Amino acid sequence: MSLYIEARIHAELDDLWARTQEPGAHQRWDLRFTAIDYLPCQEGEPQHFRYATRVLPFLTVAGTGVSAGEKRRPDGTRTSALRFASPHPLSLLAEGSGYWRYVPGEDGIHFVTGYDYRPRWGRLGRLADRVLFRPLMGWATAWSFDRLRLWLERGITPERARWHAIAEAVARFLCVAAAVTFVPLLALATAALMLVLPPLPTTPAARRCLRTPPKPARAPRILDALARRTAPATRTPLAKEHP
Repeated sequence: MSLYIEARIHAELDDLWARTQEPGAHQRWDLRFTAIDYLPCQEGEPQHFRYATRVLPFLTVAGTGVSAGEKRRPDGTRTSALRFASPHPLSLLAEGSGYWRYVPGEDGIHFVTGYDYRPRWGRLGRLADRVLFRPLMGWATAWSFDRLRLWLERGITPERARWHAIAEAVARFLCVAAAVTFVPLLALATAALMLVLPPLPTTPAARRCLRTPPKPARAPRILDALARRTAPATRTPLAKEHP
């Protein structure tokens, strides 16, 4: 099952492109990465990059990838595609591919991603991926997209947005703890309320993003071109794309 996330962002297309294509900006809002660095490449060639994710305070998982983008298309949209792989034995994600689509509209820019990957560790890895890792990746992607939206629309930096999220989570936990301590009969109702209560407008939330594609479509042609120029080990089938 491939992953699909879509956010509607009211911003200038060039600003959205810069915040997502420049490594220094990208690593600030994307919860999935701790560091992203471009590697030297020749002009006209796909951009190779190195990424790292801190899983635990003492464990960082790294990998490499290659990306290519179409900044100007006849229909006014933009597309970016990438393929990636991690040789780290503790990385459940072995290799994968994905795309970003930038689709301007009257209601804002529809910023869309679709990606898929191959887990390692055999049957155990596939089970862990289906039950835990893939849902977590989907949530982290959607939460990060909304954090990016807040940065562009409201000027709330990713660092501030993170603290907003922590503060709101603590506040909700304290409400449940107070109910358990002082009004035990209302504890379950309070916990349910804290789960369904919408987050504050300044707090990132994965629930604000679309998680199911409106309809299936073919993957972008740029990804096919990128696949022909990369090693077979990174040629993972891609999720179908929103047109």
